[in-house]
Amino acid sequence: MPDITWESPFCGEGASCFRLGTDEDGNAYISVAGSEDVYVTDSRDALRALIRDIKAGKADHLL
Repeated sequence: MPDITWESPFCGEGASCFRLGTDEDGNAYISVAGSEDVYVTDSRDALRALIRDIKAGKADHLL
């Protein structure tokens, strides 16, 4: 497992909480808060775009 630095959880309405993380190689990670050992990884730019859309309400059905 890579050495991931996790940010504080972001929680939407209800129980939709997720965390973002990065590693030293520039990879970005997203995980459900409390389950950081199971995650999705992609470039920082791709995950940043996903999170912006979620926060803007464009993809709230994903949570």
